[in-house]
Amino acid sequence: SSSSGSSSRYSGSSEALESAQSYLKYSAFSRDGLVDQLEYEGFSHSEAVAAVDACNADWNEQALKSAQSYIKYSAFSYTGLIDQLEYEKFTSDQAKYGADHCGADWNEQAAKSAESYLKYSSFSRSGLIDQLEYEGFTHSQALYGVSANGM
Repeated sequence: SSSSGSSSRYSGSSEALESAQSYLKYSAFSRDGLVDQLEYEGFSHSEAVAAVDACNADWNEQALKSAQSYIKYSAFSYTGLIDQLEYEKFTSDQAKYGADHCGADWNEQAAKSAESYLKYSSFSRSGLIDQLEYEGFTHSQALYGVSANGM
């Protein structure tokens, strides 16, 4: 009967591995984020960790995919994007890799962010520059962003 116990453990690990691979096929995850997702599905911590490690994922590549997805749909400063990726449980190095290689034009990101703010609120030119700098844009990126929006 001990062999049936180990085979059911293997089966659980196999299911966890299939689930982890499926998640990585359609979405970007950090290692710890994927472990959390598998645990949420009901796998034990050890099953989740074993499955995630068995995937042999390139976590830098996952951070890059995540970064590209974020800048496609939202405006982020370089530091804001790193913070977001770290929030998703990427390591600092992985987050930096994603932000460094995602192809973002940080001036354009500042312009997109400024445009978004102006849609919903009124800002003075200096107030909008301050807001963009608060988000992590450099002064020159913030100036570009407000100028690109006619301010």
